Amino acid sequence: MQILVGLLWLLMGTALGLPEPLRIERIKVVSDDPDLGGLSGIEMADDGLSYVALSDRGFLVRAQITRDATGAISAIAHDPVTRLITPRPNGVTTRDSEGLVVTPEGAIFISFEGTHRVAQFPNLAAMEATLPSHPEFAGFQPNSGLESLAIDADGVLYALPERSGRYDRPFPIFRFQDGQWDVPYVLPRVGSFLVVGADFGPDGMLYVLERDFTGFSFLNRVRCVDLQSGEAYTVFVGTGQYGNLEGISVWRDSPETLRLTMVSDDNYNMLQQTEIVELQIKG
Repeated sequence: MQILVGLLWLLMGTALGLPEPLRIERIKVVSDDPDLGGLSGIEMADDGLSYVALSDRGFLVRAQITRDATGAISAIAHDPVTRLITPRPNGVTTRDSEGLVVTPEGAIFISFEGTHRVAQFPNLAAMEATLPSHPEFAGFQPNSGLESLAIDADGVLYALPERSGRYDRPFPIFRFQDGQWDVPYVLPRVGSFLVVGADFGPDGMLYVLERDFTGFSFLNRVRCVDLQSGEAYTVFVGTGQYGNLEGISVWRDSPETLRLTMVSDDNYNMLQQTEIVELQIKG
């Protein structure tokens, strides 16, 4: 079944004329820290030499990267993890953190599932400042809420839920502007893929990372979305060779190319692994 599904998506990708990445690299993330796992979000620095990653258990970790002469990651050194300070109403944890944005000024925005919300952290020693909600947030499934968070060049926040509710219903794209959320755009749903990550690239396009599970392996897809025209096209399909990719960061590594850095969530499961997967594409 796994082979058949992988072959099907490979053939579909060929039929759609998907652009071939200029290069694909991957490196396993290894750490002795038991808290360093479950990574669901990543923000790469503009120079590609450091990142901030988010665990779905309410931890942030910064890392320094060494790259070889070709630009491939050769080593990763992590700082100690930092626990987010979040409220615990009635003793119930509210730390199911999923989406991550780090602004140029250093402010951190994080989206949470369970208690569905988006919060700002002025610094890592501060209690979260919760943004106003939207009526639709209350209707999300407990483990399928605001999985993805992104910020555009104007500093406007966007959030996407993991599920749309039906196969024929598009994913709403929430926008936080002037102190409130609206839904100016939608992303058509294609197949059974679910939204797990998003980031605006230096080209102004919204890159959406999606995931499906066959029962044996994970399928991965990245779609590039032009919010103004409504056009969306696939730039990458993973057919079972990668893990549970959940976070994505898009940055420019040359005037002609972009890098899509993705991180996998190991679910704190010894049978899975945390790894960084990087694609280089024209753009």
